[in-house]
Amino acid sequence: MLRSMNGLEKYTIRAIDGTIGHVRDCYFDDQGWVIRYLVVDAGTWLLSREVLISPIAVAEPDWAGKVLPVSVTKEQVRNSPSIDTRRPVSRQHEIQWLGYYGYPYYWQRPAVRGVGAYPSVHRSGLSSPASTAGPAESSAAIEFAAAEAVRHANDDVHLRSCEEVLTYQVHATDGDVGHVSGLLIDDETWAIRFIVVSTGNWWAGHRVLLSPDWIDDISWSEAKLSVNLTRAQLQGAPRYEATALLDRDGEAAVFEYYGRMGYGSREPDHGAAARHP
Repeated sequence: MLRSMNGLEKYTIRAIDGTIGHVRDCYFDDQGWVIRYLVVDAGTWLLSREVLISPIAVAEPDWAGKVLPVSVTKEQVRNSPSIDTRRPVSRQHEIQWLGYYGYPYYWQRPAVRGVGAYPSVHRSGLSSPASTAGPAESSAAIEFAAAEAVRHANDDVHLRSCEEVLTYQVHATDGDVGHVSGLLIDDETWAIRFIVVSTGNWWAGHRVLLSPDWIDDISWSEAKLSVNLTRAQLQGAPRYEATALLDRDGEAAVFEYYGRMGYGSREPDHGAAARHP
């Protein structure tokens, strides 16, 4: 089932031993279009510090209650490496944070959407955070993380804020068409399956869906994305109603209208969509 990123905001993050806080934003990698981190406002118990939670830790969500249970403790979160979410998260910070929780480095896999790229496949068999490991394990983990930080010091980081993308303009081949007003996330894989485009400036109340696969170009610096579709094609697309959950039949109707293959048929490379910094 697909869930709205807008709807995830304010969801409660519940640790093994109590509430951590509420979701404020999500970071996704712009090569795989997969959610990598939930940005959580921890509130007063952690001196209003914002922390990162990986979807890897998310157990069975309580969608009705708007609760995401996670397989970590509040103490583990308290002792996790501090990351300033108001600034871009560097690769060094990611290596330190992922190493603490014993999570794999997602960028070591090809930059495509595939089973191995999804957080959901890493939910079992993970090691404990370094803070709970023995001295030898902790030392080895620290040394490995330090070596990885040096090796990846010059990596381009491809993390983007979902909240920020919701301000982006959308351009068709023959002119402006609207702006991004939402993102639909697969609640099993945490992949972003559709971008919701509001075309209200031209067709009042009309919202349509686009797959990230169809993005022809993105300029992150100019906050705009371009698609190889005409305004007429977008105007005639099936309307998206935010009040209804999009099931497989609804997804199939979108792909059929555009004459494109569904994401179940292929897992494309998104490197081209991230060309412009």
